[in-house]
Amino acid sequence: MCAAALEDYCGSIFWNASYLEREDPDLPVCVEQTVLVWIPLGFLWLCAPRHLMTLFQKTKVNRKHLSKLYVCKQLVVSLLFLTAIAGLGVTLGEDFGPNRDSSSTVKNAGVFYANPVLYAVTWILVLLCQAGVRRRKETVDSATLFCFWFLLVLCDIFPFQTLLREALREGKVSDVPRFCLFYISFGLEFIAFILSAVADIPPELKERVKKNPEAGAPFWSRITFHWLNSMTVKGYKKPLVQEDMWELNREDSTPYIHQHFQHFMKSELSKARIRFQHKLKKKGVEGRDKAQDEAIQNGLSNGLGKGVSHDVLIMEEKGKKEDEKKKKKKDKKEEEENYPNSWLISTIYKTFKGLLIESAFFKLIQDLLTFVSPQLLKLMISFTEDKSDYAWRGYLYAVLLLVTALLQTVVLQQYFQRCFVLGMKVRTALMAAVYKKALVVSNDTRKEATVGETVNLMSADAQRFNDVTNFIHLLWSCPLQIIISIVFLWLELGPSVLAGLGVMILMVPVNGFLATKARNIQVMNMKYKDQRLKIMNEILNGIKILKLYAWEPSFQTQVEDIRGEELKVMRKFAYLSSVSTFIFSCAPALVSLVTFGVYVGVSPDNVLTAEKAFTSISLFNILRFPLAMLPMLIAAMTAVSRKRIEKFLSGEDLQSDAVRHDPSFSSAVTISDGSFAWEKEAEPLVSLDIKPGRLVAVVGAVGSGKSSLMSALLGEMHNTKGFVNILGSLAFVPQQAWIQNATLKDNILFGSPDEETRFQKVIDSCALTPDLELLPGGVQTEIGEKGINLSGGQKQRVSLARAAYSEADIYLLDDPLSAVDSHVGKHLFEKVIGPNGILKDKTRILVTHGVSFLPYVDEIVVLVDGQISEIGSYDSLRASRGAFSEFLDTYAKEQNHGQETTEFELIPDREDIQPDHPLEDTVSVTLKRENSIRRSQRKSRFERVLPVQDTTEKHCASSSISLLTVKFSVYLQYLRALGWGYTSVAFLVYFIQNAAFVGQNLWLSDWTNDADDYKNITYPNWKRDQRVGVFGALGVAQGVFVFLGTLILANASISASRVLHSRLLRNMLRVPMVFFDTTPIGRVVNRFAKDIFTIDETIPQTFRSWIMCLLGVLGTLVGICLATPIFAIVLIPLGLIYYFVQRFYIATSRQLRRLDSVSRSPIYSHFGETVSGLSVIRAYGHQERFLKHNEITIDENLKSVYPWIVSNRWLAIRLETIGNMVVFFSALFAVISRDTLESGLVGMSISYALNITQTLNWLVRMNSELENNIVAVERVSEYSEIENEAKWITDSRPPDTWPEEGRLQFEDYKVRYRPGLDLVLHGITCDINSTEKIGIVGRTGAGKSSLTNCLFRIIEAAEGRILIDGIDIAEIGLHDLRNHLTIIPQDPVLFSGTLRMNLDPFERVSDEEIWKVLELSHLKDYVAGLQEGLQHEVAEGGENLSVGQRQLLCLARALLRKSRILILDEATAAVDLETDDLIQKTIRKEFSHCTVLTIAHRLHSIMDSSRVMVLDAGKIVEFDSPRNLLEKQGHFYAMAKDAGITEQHIPIPAETIVEQSSAL
Repeated sequence: MCAAALEDYCGSIFWNASYLEREDPDLPVCVEQTVLVWIPLGFLWLCAPRHLMTLFQKTKVNRKHLSKLYVCKQLVVSLLFLTAIAGLGVTLGEDFGPNRDSSSTVKNAGVFYANPVLYAVTWILVLLCQAGVRRRKETVDSATLFCFWFLLVLCDIFPFQTLLREALREGKVSDVPRFCLFYISFGLEFIAFILSAVADIPPELKERVKKNPEAGAPFWSRITFHWLNSMTVKGYKKPLVQEDMWELNREDSTPYIHQHFQHFMKSELSKARIRFQHKLKKKGVEGRDKAQDEAIQNGLSNGLGKGVSHDVLIMEEKGKKEDEKKKKKKDKKEEEENYPNSWLISTIYKTFKGLLIESAFFKLIQDLLTFVSPQLLKLMISFTEDKSDYAWRGYLYAVLLLVTALLQTVVLQQYFQRCFVLGMKVRTALMAAVYKKALVVSNDTRKEATVGETVNLMSADAQRFNDVTNFIHLLWSCPLQIIISIVFLWLELGPSVLAGLGVMILMVPVNGFLATKARNIQVMNMKYKDQRLKIMNEILNGIKILKLYAWEPSFQTQVEDIRGEELKVMRKFAYLSSVSTFIFSCAPALVSLVTFGVYVGVSPDNVLTAEKAFTSISLFNILRFPLAMLPMLIAAMTAVSRKRIEKFLSGEDLQSDAVRHDPSFSSAVTISDGSFAWEKEAEPLVSLDIKPGRLVAVVGAVGSGKSSLMSALLGEMHNTKGFVNILGSLAFVPQQAWIQNATLKDNILFGSPDEETRFQKVIDSCALTPDLELLPGGVQTEIGEKGINLSGGQKQRVSLARAAYSEADIYLLDDPLSAVDSHVGKHLFEKVIGPNGILKDKTRILVTHGVSFLPYVDEIVVLVDGQISEIGSYDSLRASRGAFSEFLDTYAKEQNHGQETTEFELIPDREDIQPDHPLEDTVSVTLKRENSIRRSQRKSRFERVLPVQDTTEKHCASSSISLLTVKFSVYLQYLRALGWGYTSVAFLVYFIQNAAFVGQNLWLSDWTNDADDYKNITYPNWKRDQRVGVFGALGVAQGVFVFLGTLILANASISASRVLHSRLLRNMLRVPMVFFDTTPIGRVVNRFAKDIFTIDETIPQTFRSWIMCLLGVLGTLVGICLATPIFAIVLIPLGLIYYFVQRFYIATSRQLRRLDSVSRSPIYSHFGETVSGLSVIRAYGHQERFLKHNEITIDENLKSVYPWIVSNRWLAIRLETIGNMVVFFSALFAVISRDTLESGLVGMSISYALNITQTLNWLVRMNSELENNIVAVERVSEYSEIENEAKWITDSRPPDTWPEEGRLQFEDYKVRYRPGLDLVLHGITCDINSTEKIGIVGRTGAGKSSLTNCLFRIIEAAEGRILIDGIDIAEIGLHDLRNHLTIIPQDPVLFSGTLRMNLDPFERVSDEEIWKVLELSHLKDYVAGLQEGLQHEVAEGGENLSVGQRQLLCLARALLRKSRILILDEATAAVDLETDDLIQKTIRKEFSHCTVLTIAHRLHSIMDSSRVMVLDAGKIVEFDSPRNLLEKQGHFYAMAKDAGITEQHIPIPAETIVEQSSAL
């Protein structure tokens, strides 16, 4: 009916099958005039409205500018419009013109009128559409117009060849005008098609396109990722650097993503909070009673006070947590849900809905296209079987195979691109959200997780979300693929499919079981890894202590034990994964075996033909992927990460109303009946009122709540009662200076505007000028993480300078003077804090231990047990004889006589100081020296990392990116670690497995030929059994060999891991101290963490996949060449293209990966920095600025992540095209040589080829992964080969009782930190007798600490020697030496582990002895009060003990070692006077029989020495008893005068008392 109407309309036949049933087929003219015209035009008419809309909208786009390209496009379309009009004219002329044949009544058919009109209307539409595209903002071309032109040219190819063939057949052109018009318009259409593929970049976009080519990429370039070419070429020519990265698209940038995410998060989170409240109400009453009981049991009213520092509270908290862990799992379940939950996923969905839907659409199309190839394969095989079929069909199938494959490639890459970008955005959103939350999070929430765990939320958990979103669509796509495959298989093989399917389904629970097992093993593995890294971290942080105490062996065995456990777990995991590999590789063979076996066994009529067999096999291949993925997907779901992130993001914020800013108050700081706590409950009440412009000192014993008072003023604590009011802005100097990884100047400016004069003034006042002269880049010097390249005093001064520069109204100074030398402290007090300092008009609250400053403050607040016991001026408080005068008596015994005379000399008028020693100079001289030493220690660090000409030395920032391609020797090194035997056997085994695979397919293709041989006779049973049996045996053989290969490699890789790690560890413990002074610890930890992880887990897997892929590809190509030998010709050009594409890709991809990891660490370190400096950032109110900085840092990282994602797609689309060519050529040659080929071989070669695309892609991936990862081996071995210090134990060993007397002789001793540097000690010569007590003093940098380093041979002598009891210490082993000396170091370093381990790691002494020394070091009561006693766990770095307690533990260590020589290295610098007193008493009593060397900052502590050694610039300038030195009025006298010490302070040394009594 319809056809008749169309034939009427065309005036010719619409369809006749005979057109196709011949050697040279063609389409009927009517089809070409109707259907082929309507397809492209219909497409355009559907899409046009969108473009026309823009014509009616107001736009800001500059329309005056007409580009040449636009003019050309419009011109071509106008010409086409003319051809359409001409076509209509020709028809009208023929029907109604003057020259028409009057005799004929036949008019032209309707189509000759309709088509020109249709075309004319369409061309007008196109003109309007192109104008509309130009008006759209930031648009360079139109995808719809490109597709329209493409369709048009495609459809016009048919009439093109029809007209040509007709003209050639008849030898003349029958209808010249239409013939000419068609070819003219075809030419114009083709030109229009080419023009539509060129981007028309408007002038306002030009700048952006330079920075980001994607913005100017036309449609075809976007789908083939051609726009990335410039970067891949650049990356191939030279290594890429961060500056080569392009700008991000606006919608990929962090601020944009974060804003959207926050918008949806607010609403979702508040819904979740409401749900949570309801849930709590339900639980309600019974829960409340329980909670109250618990609170009573725990009995912890965490006030500030009780003289307990808040570390101890944390400790008790931890203890409580341990107990809770032991409670029932049920509680755990409840506990897990005690925060608003299940809102994160919905937030992510709502934020990124668009991307999700787009990618789902692409995935659906791709899934459907997957099933076209097997059907085409089936047609292809039946074509080769039927030799009488027309050849053109075969070519058509070959072309169709190519077309579907290409379509599939394009769609799949678009889908992947969307998914990976989605993953990237989700990660970004979560990172930004976590950062923002960290800035406002309350202390409770903050305490639930360590800094490390919080950084982990940002790194690991966000990354896990990223990985899952990449594959999120597989959740629905896998089941869909499975269903479609089964339907098609049923059509092929009927019910016998169910047998194969049954096998597959049986595999799923097995796989699932293996996956859960593997997951448990992984958890164990992570546990050991964490333990090992924790210990390594501590070892590296406390490496100096380990060396001084000779404790390395103990810690080495600790690490080796954990590593042993870790490797055991890894071996389990490897065996497990080889089992699952076995199952996975057996699966396809088993499935096809069972299916075909059942199929031929069910009825004798079922004969396996080639089309059935190979179609089924390609369908089974499609099935493999979803079945393998499903259990993995379900295992990978991010439940854990989701819970962790939700818990953190929904935690409570700081009380925003904890501190009021009410301007109506007259006082600068008011606390009215405030009660504060770190946890929720609180006891003590505090009231305080400070008038503007006053200087108030806060004093009190350790743990009396001074720092907590500061925190309360900053609003960091829970305000349970009363309120705090602050008038104006705050500046805060914390007790431990917080320094950012930025330039010195940025650290001081801290976001304030840069004013040179003010800056100079602050620098001078804070005594930083001399430091600047010595720092390599002056104020622009880059300061490493945690201020690694500044001394403690410098950090503190920078921190103070930051506050002084901020010009705030109120200054909270939390003991900033304790970390600096006394005279520097004096200078800072005078110039900055004190009554004449630059802050004299501001309100200052100063927490201090320094008694000497107290007379100059306006008011003193005395804290006792978290409560204010008295307030008043210095004199009034002294007179009242309350807590304050007790405090003074404890701390200022030394000053009781000369109080009036000496104290007030502290800040005399200018002139009183000796003219030759102005205060300024002492400060600057000290600093210069301190720096020159630090600098000499650091010099090599710069030389190693940076080219010399770089002026601002960014040394800690860039972990050097190794740029060269990986040397072949590194691969050899790894293979050597694996063991050659293992490697070659594994390779052989895999090779046999591949041979079995090819054999199996050849057997199958032979089997399918039985269908011809036994066409009309019954199929014999023996033949059937033989076919099935051999097929099965070959399948099982494959599995077995893969299993063997995997096992062998697993064993090999574990032994390689063991070898590489123990070499690294052994070497790191034997490296000289200088290495650690010049290498950031993070870099070393990274070797133990990331690089060892790569060697353990990533490399073995990658290596295995690489071998299998390589052999798989080779097997496939060999198979195709066996079937169609002519294929070998195409191999060479395809191979070349493949080689070049992957070379370009690998070079660029590796650089992008490295840039990614280099630009990723600043995100985490900035975050870690932020978390540790939170109180400072909040105090200054700089949260916004840090948020911005974080966004910029993340963006810098995305700039290398995004091109990396695209580069993978760029590669995939090119490689898959090569794979598609392989398919096309294998099909093409099968058609060409079909007369000589059996259908089985054709089936085999094409089904092989269909499989190759994925494998090729994988091979390059694996190749590139292997290259990226093998670097880890290089980095680990680099650190395994660093030169060691001297041997630990040599052949010449001293007697066990050495040193018996403890006599020390220095003979012309000279030393330098490293060859090529200046000497630090210039020829020291002195004798120290047995049991002498020597004080060593000198300005900072005089070489005091170097002297102790030399005794322990931390640095080796340049010349001269040291004798102890006559034995030259350079001749004996380091451990023999270090075990017989004892040091109480400057920083009390503790390791995590038990208290006992910290005192006696080798377990050489009994518990009784340990208790004895604890009693001597005044810790017995404290330790006895702990639940676990000696087994009490010390937190990382001793965090859960106060600094004083740590120092006392170090004293206990020294007492345990019972050696005859004791060195005290400024052991009292970090301690309050109370603890100091305890330590001094114990040392005097317990070490009376020893030789004691004390390096002192506080001269009081050495006034009772037998002799004092005064060092200056590495030489001994004075060496005599304190009394004689004071009489001499030299260096020592000057120092004593500074510290306010006169002769009457000198106690009578202990020895003289003894002598006198014996004389009596």
